[in-house]
Amino acid sequence: MIFGLTFPETAVIGLLFAAIQFGAMIYLASLGEMIAERAGVLNLGVEGMMAMGAVGGFVFAIETGSPWLGLLAAAVIGGAVAMIHGLFAVVLGANQVVSGLALTIFGVGLANFWGTDYEGVRPEVQFVDVDWGPLSDISWIGRILFQQSPLAYLAVLLGFVTWFVLNRTRGGLALRAAGESAATADAAGHSVLGLRLFAVAIGGAFAGIGGAYLSLSISPGWTVGVVAGRGWIAVALVIFGAWKVRRVALGAFLFGLAMALPNRTESFDLPWDPILWSMLPYVLTIAVMIAGALVLRNRPPAAPAALGLPFRREER
Repeated sequence: MIFGLTFPETAVIGLLFAAIQFGAMIYLASLGEMIAERAGVLNLGVEGMMAMGAVGGFVFAIETGSPWLGLLAAAVIGGAVAMIHGLFAVVLGANQVVSGLALTIFGVGLANFWGTDYEGVRPEVQFVDVDWGPLSDISWIGRILFQQSPLAYLAVLLGFVTWFVLNRTRGGLALRAAGESAATADAAGHSVLGLRLFAVAIGGAFAGIGGAYLSLSISPGWTVGVVAGRGWIAVALVIFGAWKVRRVALGAFLFGLAMALPNRTESFDLPWDPILWSMLPYVLTIAVMIAGALVLRNRPPAAPAALGLPFRREER
């Protein structure tokens, strides 16, 4: 007992297990948004891309009988939806905030329409938690770390690959240059539009996978509003993580903890109604946005210098 609160062992293990589940899901979406922003493109359509990935992955998994094909479909659909934003914001130079917001409205609406016939359907196929043999039997750690969905381990792998590509390859350097100084990247012979479109597509694919994580693993099935604002949390998490892969990973776990806690208030005998606790992730999101604005006002900006700015070669 701490501060008058009880912390049963099974409840703590369940909380940390769920925190990694939710954290990995939001981490995937945040990684995608971070990649796009490092290339200079702000995409506020994460919510819509996640919704399309959730319904698309679910539908394809049911129709093909394979959750992996459903996951692949979710990635392709997420990337395709993101390219709508790429067309308007990158190619045509439209306002990135307006284009991203429109993409969220479009994506959520289309996902709800597409999923009408599948709402309430229980999937016969879904991702099954991995069993790592003896590692899974280790007290505490076994259940928390070694009995997760394969998508949790995929999130870790994609995080490492993203870090390596951005920081240890020429392609990653070119992509970051497109987000810091598009004119300089263009003068160096790189296609700024090509780099930005690629980053937007990858970001959409990651968001689509994050959406499929919801409908094929965390809460298998499709219901309207399944994403529940988590796309906005993913955007805030990029700011929280200062556009760094490892910091975003840490923030994802903290936000995952906040998402997992509301369903376990009774296990911990926490005060207040569970509905109030369910507000915690969104309160944290607002707090992160405010704190980010205050910090950036007094320090050199951590955000890419060309974030949100369209590139026109003739104006270089």
